[in-house]
Amino acid sequence: MRNFLLMATLLAVAPVWAQNDSVTVKEKPENELTLDAQLMTRGEIRRGGLITKDKVQDAEKANFIVERTRLAVGYKRDVLSMRVNIQHVGLWGAEGGGKNLDLHEAWAQLSKYGLFVKVGRQELCYDDERILGRNDWSLAGYSHDVLKFGYEGHGHLAHAFLAYNQNNKNMYGGTYYTGGYLPYKSMQGVWYHYDVPKFPLGASLLFLNIGMECGVPTNHHTVNQQLYGGYLSFHPGRLSTQMSYYRQSGRASLDYTSGTDVPLKAWMGNVKAKYDISNMFSAYAGFDYISGDESFVVPNPGHIGMTLHTELNSFTTLLGSTRNFYGAMDFFYVSTYFSTYSPGLQHLYGGTIVRPLKNLSVDLGYHYMATATKLSGLNMTLGHNIELSASYQLMKDVSISAGYSYMSGTYTMERLKRSTADHKLRWGWLMLVVSPQIFSTKWK
Repeated sequence: MRNFLLMATLLAVAPVWAQNDSVTVKEKPENELTLDAQLMTRGEIRRGGLITKDKVQDAEKANFIVERTRLAVGYKRDVLSMRVNIQHVGLWGAEGGGKNLDLHEAWAQLSKYGLFVKVGRQELCYDDERILGRNDWSLAGYSHDVLKFGYEGHGHLAHAFLAYNQNNKNMYGGTYYTGGYLPYKSMQGVWYHYDVPKFPLGASLLFLNIGMECGVPTNHHTVNQQLYGGYLSFHPGRLSTQMSYYRQSGRASLDYTSGTDVPLKAWMGNVKAKYDISNMFSAYAGFDYISGDESFVVPNPGHIGMTLHTELNSFTTLLGSTRNFYGAMDFFYVSTYFSTYSPGLQHLYGGTIVRPLKNLSVDLGYHYMATATKLSGLNMTLGHNIELSASYQLMKDVSISAGYSYMSGTYTMERLKRSTADHKLRWGWLMLVVSPQIFSTKWK
C-alpha cells in the first residue's frame, strides 16, 4: 500500500515537470553546483554530577573534545535540485575517530508552481523545532528517510511526509525493526503553516502518527502513537511571543520483550516572550509544562520500584531539539516512555541578552525545574540552574561560542536519578564552527 501511494504521487506530478523540463537548446536552463563544508569542534569540561554510588570516583571531572565534519554537494537546475551531505562525528583521540562516516542527507526534489516532491534522507524542521528539529547541538543531528510533498505559496505552507524503515530486505522473517538508523518503524505527518498578510502573526498545525515495534522478532506487533497540536508566533514591534500546545494519544509499549502495550494520554504546553529593550539589550521569560505519570514510584536506594500502569500520561518527543528548550545541560528532557515512566516537567525560566559589540551576544539565564506530578514523600522541586553563554561571529562563515552552567539539584533529583549526595553539576564548553562554501559555479 505504501509503495502504491509513493508511485501514485510521483506519477501524478511527473507530467507537470516533464512538460516544463523539455526545453529547446536556446531555452536550456542554468545549472548550479555548490560544495559546502562544515567543521564543528567543541571542548567540554564536566565536574560533579549524578553518578551512581559505585562510581563516585568518576564524579570529579570529565574533559573531552568532540568534532563533526560535513561535506555537502548541491545541484540545482530549473525544477530539479539535489543534495548529498556526508558527515563524520567522533571524539579526539578515540580509535577511528570514535565513529565511522555516515550519510546525513541524500535527497532529490522536483518543484514547480509552488508544488514540490522531495524524496530521500533529509532534515525535518518545523516551527521552533520542539517536535521535529535538526537537533544541531548533537554531533550526528537528526535526518529522516522520507517522501515529502506539498505546496508553498501566497503565505501558505502545506507539507505531508511518509516514512517506512527496515533493517534488511527480508525475503523471510517479517518486518521486525529495532536498533536501526531511526528510532521509529514508520511515520506519517501533515504540517500546515499560514502567515497573516500585513500582520505579524503566524500559525501552524501539526499531526504525526509514529509506529514503534512492540515485542520480540518471533512475537511482535506495531503500536502507533498520534501527536497533534498547534504553534503560534506573534511579533508586534519589539515584542516577540510564541506558544504551542500538543497532545499525544494512541498506545505505548510497556515492555518490549513481553509485547505489552497500554493507552497513551499525554499533553504539553508552553509560552515564551522576548522584548528588545534596545539594540543592545533584550529580556525573555517563559514556561513549559510536560505531563507525567500520576503513579510514579520513587524507590528507596537499593530497591526497585514497581507499579502497574493501565495508562501512560508522560509526554515525550523522539525527534525534537530538546536542548533548545529545557536548559543547556539537556538534563530534564522527558525520556522516551516506551521503556520507562516519567513524572513530567515544569520549567520556569527567564534571562537577558546583551549585545555589547556588533557581532557579540551574551546570554544570562535562570531555570527552575520541578516535576509535573506529585511524588510521595518528596518535594516536587528538582533544581535551580544558572547559565551563561556567549557567541561571537568572527567572519561570515566562522563563529566561536562558549558557555558555563551550574545546577543546584535537590534531594528529589538525587532520588530520581539514583545519584550520590553530590548533586552540584558544573559544565563548561567552548565551540568553534567553520562553515565555508568552498566552491560554486553556474553554467548552461
